Amino acid sequence: MDCKPSVLLLFLFSPVCQGHLTSHHSNEVNLLDSKASQGELGWISYPSHGWEEISGVDEHYTPIRTFQVCNVMEYSQNNWLRTNWIPRNSAQKIYVELKFTLRDCNSIPLVLGTCKETFNLYYMETEEDQGDQFWEHQFSKIDTIAADESFTQTDLGDRILKLNTEVREVGPVAQKGFYLAFQDVGACVALVTVRVYFKKCPFTVRNLATFPDTVPTDSQALVEVRGSCVNNSREAEPPRMYCSTEGEWLVPIGKCLCDVAHEPRGVTCQVCRPGFYKSSPGNLRCSKCPPHSHAHQEGSAHCSCEKNYFRSEADPSSMACTRPPSSPRNVISVINETSVILDWSWPADSGGRKDVTFNVVCKRCSAGQRKCEACRGAVRFLPRPAGLSNTTVTVADLLAHTNYTFEIEALNGVSALSSEPRQFATVTITTNQAAPSPVAVIRKDRTSRNSISLSWLEPERPNGIILDYEVKFYEKQEQETSYTILRAKGTNVTLNGLKPDTIYLLQIRARTAAGYGGSSRKFEFETSPDSFSISSENSQVVLVAISSAVAIILLSVVVYLLLGSRFCGYSKSKHPDEKRLPFVRLPGIRTYVDPHTYEDPTQAIHEFARELDASCIAIDKVVGAGEFGEVCSGRLKQPSKKETCVAIKTLKSGYTETQRRDFLSEASIMGQFDHPNIIRLEGVVTRNKPVMIVTEYMENGSLDCFLRRHDAQFTVIQLVGMLRGIASGMKYLSDMGYVHRDLAARNILVNSNLVCKVSDFGLSRVLEDDPEAAYTTRGGKIPIRWTAPEAIAYRKFTSASDAWSYGIVVWEVMSYGERPYWEMSNQDVIKAVDEGYRLPPPMDCPAALYQLMLDCWQKDRNNRPKFDQIVSLLDKLIRNPSSLKIIANAPSSPENMLLDRTGADIATFCSMGDWLESMHTLSCKDIFNGASYSSCNTLAKTSTEDFKQVGVTILGPQKKIVSSITALETHAKNGPVPV
Repeated sequence: MDCKPSVLLLFLFSPVCQGHLTSHHSNEVNLLDSKASQGELGWISYPSHGWEEISGVDEHYTPIRTFQVCNVMEYSQNNWLRTNWIPRNSAQKIYVELKFTLRDCNSIPLVLGTCKETFNLYYMETEEDQGDQFWEHQFSKIDTIAADESFTQTDLGDRILKLNTEVREVGPVAQKGFYLAFQDVGACVALVTVRVYFKKCPFTVRNLATFPDTVPTDSQALVEVRGSCVNNSREAEPPRMYCSTEGEWLVPIGKCLCDVAHEPRGVTCQVCRPGFYKSSPGNLRCSKCPPHSHAHQEGSAHCSCEKNYFRSEADPSSMACTRPPSSPRNVISVINETSVILDWSWPADSGGRKDVTFNVVCKRCSAGQRKCEACRGAVRFLPRPAGLSNTTVTVADLLAHTNYTFEIEALNGVSALSSEPRQFATVTITTNQAAPSPVAVIRKDRTSRNSISLSWLEPERPNGIILDYEVKFYEKQEQETSYTILRAKGTNVTLNGLKPDTIYLLQIRARTAAGYGGSSRKFEFETSPDSFSISSENSQVVLVAISSAVAIILLSVVVYLLLGSRFCGYSKSKHPDEKRLPFVRLPGIRTYVDPHTYEDPTQAIHEFARELDASCIAIDKVVGAGEFGEVCSGRLKQPSKKETCVAIKTLKSGYTETQRRDFLSEASIMGQFDHPNIIRLEGVVTRNKPVMIVTEYMENGSLDCFLRRHDAQFTVIQLVGMLRGIASGMKYLSDMGYVHRDLAARNILVNSNLVCKVSDFGLSRVLEDDPEAAYTTRGGKIPIRWTAPEAIAYRKFTSASDAWSYGIVVWEVMSYGERPYWEMSNQDVIKAVDEGYRLPPPMDCPAALYQLMLDCWQKDRNNRPKFDQIVSLLDKLIRNPSSLKIIANAPSSPENMLLDRTGADIATFCSMGDWLESMHTLSCKDIFNGASYSSCNTLAKTSTEDFKQVGVTILGPQKKIVSSITALETHAKNGPVPV
């Protein structure tokens, strides 16, 4: 219908009229839409000559029914238009959308009455339809409706009408339905469409939970709606969402997980297809069956293994099915008298597994009949007969000239599941005739001016019947150029015709049918002078008295030195009367300066940190959040320099001056450090917002997370290299007089080359001028699990407390980021540490590194190592990788120290095994036993080269054992026989 420029008749809509009808939102439910009606609406007009229902078309030429009124030529207009009864359904708040046109009164010529440019909107609630009845006074006014734009006579001539849209809220409505009414009091207006609707949160599926249609309440509060998991899923956390008054779903909480053998597809959980499986609930997709397994049916929780392939109980469902290994190959035997070294090659087929171990079975075979029986318990295997991870074993204490058969079997985690016969590699050997072992213990029974009586014990391994003993002796001054040999049938002899007051050297060896054994070590003894001859009993009394006096004197000297010089553990000696000199800053030596001592913190920033131009910094993405704001990665491009990747800490908006000062103080601290193992400060931005601290970018993030992501993927040497870098950085900080206070793996950053750098200086504080002084905090949080006991109890921090924290870091590294003290509470940790508890060694941790941890955890902080000593120790371990092969066991006492250790008092131990255990070298016990070192006296004769020959090549045990031999010899000298 055309738009005609008539004053009394208003044609409402045409293709050239401005405005259009908007589409409706999915969360709106219509109660009335006049545009949808193709016939007459049948609304009541009162009086009848007021509002007039007419037909028109919209922009798509679709017929619509509209109402208009334009009685501006008459006075006192009161024209009403009432809709039909509208059921409210479940709505509590309704919305009325009006689209209308209104003519400007000034454009109407010859107006006789009072022209208006507004009309009124009313409503009335009822429980039922009132029919054609109309009571004006029962309606409640909603609002007066005015046009944003009105058209004029010119617009009519140009066929451009201006369409207005107004929306009003009504509610809450409580009765079953309502009427709308429109009152005209003298306007030229046309209602194009009337739409009445309410809003709801529509049915939706979120996180595999369905949420039904929900009508919001009239209040401003959100409506909480509980969701229901879709089929084949279960609640991980109760799914909930909130429906807003605008009909929008907000704040999804919780989720559902697809059941076992089901995967999420779209908004449902579908069953796994054949050839795929899913063994646990979750929202991951079904996985393809691993090698050598299958799932012929859909909905499989796991894949079944093919024939002759197996999966152990400990194997995850994602692991391929495997089979037992083939037999070992290329067995080689090396016979050494009554011992044999067996060596073999890895099986050609390991069965697809890495947990291959080897068992060795020893059988003694009779000559002729070739019947074999199991070897008796006297035979020893080094290191053990079963569960071997290496392809070599030593079998000792076999019988001489005897046939043996050894069966070597390879096993893995599924060998026990196979019913097929096991495969062995066999080797048969015949031991050699063996001479007896050396005589180890010789006693002096009696000494006179011309003779000496001796006795000894039979060799530990005679290897046959001993026929006699050869006793060889000579004067020490002669140096074996002239000697005497005696034969003894028993284990004692008296040497006569000796010179008085002369030193003699003596050796003894045993003889069997196989020949002479090795000679004992040289024993030294001295005859009595002419005027001095005492019995062995009196001699022992005198020797004990002398040795006791010497021991008391030595002990007094040691105690005096300890108290006088305050020497303990790793501390440097200092005379007690020596006055403590004030700290002096020497030329060329950098010393840390506390930025908190500056009256103006800005001065510290400008002195130690470089100001960067904000335009040179490009932020790429947010990688985390800090205490003061976000942490981002980005790029720094400075003039005439190559663009570099950087990490950027930003200060969040709305900060206080105190927060700004604390934020930038970290930069003031960092800017003073220049070391390859300390995070490097690039600069700060203080003159623009946001305020930023820019540091070098560490690709692999924090050390604890990095280790957890790469569990068991590094060699011990690589881990020691990381620890060495951390210790080097801490040595640098300690040398500058700086205490970190929060040294932990989470505060160590790792770059792409596995270089570890100390970071996070937010809790750090400076030492006072006196290097022995401790910083006392004024409160604040303390990381209990990483903090030394004195720092927890008295809030005093030193480089020694940093050393304690470093020990925890070593434990974290060797356990690949495990949480120290696990799930123990902080109070339990404090109590346990105070009572002497220390963390046990991580799995496969080298003994040397665990001893370093225990050294760092000494209760007396003066006993803890300095960082320069730690760096030196780690350098030695890196240069000698074999020293890391001995694996630590939980020690009986954590107080023993690895560095600068003195020998243990061997006199208190009855056997070599007890002594080795006290020295924390218990792992060497089997090796020494296998090499005929069963007593401390035997061990006292052993040199460093002897240790290497029997397989003790590790620096730590060598150092501890060798340093204790002197004590062993001293004890023996004070005993019955001088050695």
